[in-house]
Amino acid sequence: MALTGRAALLAALGSLPVGIWEPGWTGILAVNAPLALACACDFALAAPVRRLGLTRSGDTSVRLGDTADVTLTVTNTSRRPLRAHLRDAWPPSSWQPGTEVEASRNRLTVPPGERRRVTTRLRPTRRGDRQADRVTIRSYGPLGLFSRQGTHQVPWTVRVLPPFTSRKHLPSKLARLRELDGRTSVLTRGEGTEFDSLREYVPGDDTRSIDWRATARQTTVAVRTWRPERDRHILLVLDTGRTSAGRVGDAPRLDASMDAALLLAALASRAGDRVDLLAYDRRVRALVQGRTAGDVLPSLVNAMASLEPELVETDSRGLTATALRSAPRRSLIVLLTTLDAAPVEEGLLPVLPQLTQRHTVLLASVADPHIARMATARGNSEAVYEAAAAAQAQSERHRTAEQLRRHGVTVVDATPDDLAPALADAYLALKSAGRL
Repeated sequence: MALTGRAALLAALGSLPVGIWEPGWTGILAVNAPLALACACDFALAAPVRRLGLTRSGDTSVRLGDTADVTLTVTNTSRRPLRAHLRDAWPPSSWQPGTEVEASRNRLTVPPGERRRVTTRLRPTRRGDRQADRVTIRSYGPLGLFSRQGTHQVPWTVRVLPPFTSRKHLPSKLARLRELDGRTSVLTRGEGTEFDSLREYVPGDDTRSIDWRATARQTTVAVRTWRPERDRHILLVLDTGRTSAGRVGDAPRLDASMDAALLLAALASRAGDRVDLLAYDRRVRALVQGRTAGDVLPSLVNAMASLEPELVETDSRGLTATALRSAPRRSLIVLLTTLDAAPVEEGLLPVLPQLTQRHTVLLASVADPHIARMATARGNSEAVYEAAAAAQAQSERHRTAEQLRRHGVTVVDATPDDLAPALADAYLALKSAGRL
């Protein structure tokens, strides 16, 4: 029960004449008695809050950057009309900064025995699960002098999924895949590819692809066409350790790695390959295995939604052992991790031969575009020192990449915007060369 601002103002105005005409408590009671009676009646006519029925419906998932609508249904089970202010509370990261008050507060009127729906539009700013907090309702009487207030717990969870911004590159990569697959006039050849068909020789074809037996049976020269093998196994390994927490631009490195992994998974599943996911630092954070082509992308997105960088050093030996258990047969293992010298030289390089002797290994790392801008800075002594520091950092990354390449690892080092298409191109290059 609470006295509203309107009632407080009336009480102040009602007590003002008493001090002028007839001081004393008797006069005050006489003047304020009508106001007290009005407040009592207003309070009695306000709809009770505790007896309201509240249920939720609406979206249960949303991509980061998009909006989700959650509907709250308020049922007035009392015999009094409900005139109320309602606040639907969610975590601060459920809205863009500055929009919480407008999005979460509503006025509503519900006649006795009826229901009304209130829609809260969320626009989350972080991945993960966003859970509704409490619903606070303040019910007013017809005069607005007194109010009843109470809270209800109405559980609801909205899972905020990775945005998958690199999906804009998927059509062009699929077009390249169709060329590799022999479904256009551009045909590829290479070891480890599957025989597709015969066609007539045209100038420029590789003479090693001529089928002499077929040529002998007809009047034209026949050449073999090939298509990449299908049903290969790809294991995406996300490093969720300390280095993945470093921010590049407005997001952690882990977010750029996840976006690149999603584009590769979408492309590989269209190519007929099997895609699994392992997220690891010192223990398994996520594991997706055995999904069909149509289910693999939703499963990966759902598994990645709640992943956050852990501020611990990644256990490279544990990661390698877990990856080998997850990929018992020859596979393409895609490590999405750092190219920083210390973690690679002290952690990954000693155990790398265990992976490369059984699998094809591709390592993708997020480069900081600010380093490239620093390397070109000139104009004053501070800029020159920054350029020298950036050049040293770039030199160390190049040296680390060369060490990995000498172990047979394909390395992709690109900025967040370029990492996903560069990783997809590296996959297509391996496939066209018959290394999968």
